Amino acid sequence: MRKNSILKYIIIGIVGLAGIGLIMELFTDATGFLTNILVTAVFALLIFGLFYYFLLGGRRTSNDAKKYKQAVRQSKSKYTKSTSTPTVKNKTQPISIKKKVKKRPNHLRVIDGNKSKRKKRASN
Repeated sequence: MRKNSILKYIIIGIVGLAGIGLIMELFTDATGFLTNILVTAVFALLIFGLFYYFLLGGRRTSNDAKKYKQAVRQSKSKYTKSTSTPTVKNKTQPISIKKKVKKRPNHLRVIDGNKSKRKKRASN
């Protein structure tokens, strides 16, 4: 037998024994089993939280995020200054309303082909 197949059977055996042990403990001492599971989960969350806070906490704001926020601030300041200047309109001039005319792009055109020939060819 190969080494990998023996290792696979050993791992399956260990996992199977662990499953049998968990089921036996659940039937013999259910409250103790649930308490152990709860304490283990809280402890794991505590370790994960500490790891996340201390090791990854300094990287919360990346350089790109800082640059983006600065660009947003500059953009807001630029456009609020230009729109805040009062404009005086001459009320005697008539207001003209222009309709937008949709133009068809020059590089696109419809080509009529022999559609009936294509249908006959596809049906064969």
